[in-house]
Amino acid sequence: MAILNGVVWMEPINLTVETGTETLYGAIFKGAVSCLHPVLITATVGALGLIPMLLSNGVGSEIQRPLATVIVGGLVTSTLLTLFVLPALYTWFSKAKLEELRG
Repeated sequence: MAILNGVVWMEPINLTVETGTETLYGAIFKGAVSCLHPVLITATVGALGLIPMLLSNGVGSEIQRPLATVIVGGLVTSTLLTLFVLPALYTWFSKAKLEELRG
């Protein structure tokens, strides 16, 4: 899910940069705004689906609860990284790419 969220996040940014209609920062902002909703919804639905496993107390819950905790933690972490770190890394690597093409 984290990889697919990253792909969903980067595709509009790449399309905007390729067309050249926006500056790099403008393309990143537009792409981030347009994909914020799908990324948040997929992570939220995945985490909400695991809440019954997190709260279970019945037979077998000693196996299910830690597994659900790890998955929900991974969803939250990957979503935060997708929202904040991925755009920063994109600007860093794309600047180097643009300078390399110009030089």
